[in-house]
Amino acid sequence: MMKRESKKNEDTQKSPAESNERVVDVKRCAKVVKGGRRFSFSALVVVGDRNGQVGYAMGKARENADAIRKATEMARRNMIKVTMKDRTIPHEVIGCCGASRVMLKPASKGTGVIAGGGARAVLDLSGIRDVLAKSLGASSALNVVKATMDGLMQLRSREEIAALRQ
Repeated sequence: MMKRESKKNEDTQKSPAESNERVVDVKRCAKVVKGGRRFSFSALVVVGDRNGQVGYAMGKARENADAIRKATEMARRNMIKVTMKDRTIPHEVIGCCGASRVMLKPASKGTGVIAGGGARAVLDLSGIRDVLAKSLGASSALNVVKATMDGLMQLRSREEIAALRQ
């Protein structure tokens, strides 16, 4: 007998060693219909390779597991490259999204990731090991994750800034 091997799309199916995922938030929504309540779920997932790449996405489905799977696949497609200096970030930055703001500060070696909630998930999975973060304003999980990503996208290395000034 011959074994049939299923072909996997390498973009969406990565080994656990290459990328890690963390479910930040799962919400349940109820719709009242004739027969009772119909539930649906939305999941916020952060995916990163702990080596300078991180992404996030929101997935919605009738089942919890399907929502998480959808979000994970979308997050893998929407990964961004994070500028790092050694184990920390090159400079202080404030990321914004809606009423949420997240302040990110570089920290000395051995400090660790001092952050909470969605900001911690993004910073951990991006590979940044020493950073101070403070969530300012609204505490919505999605907006905190978006604000943290906005802050990480604003980061520039010394070489990039010097090249821009030329």
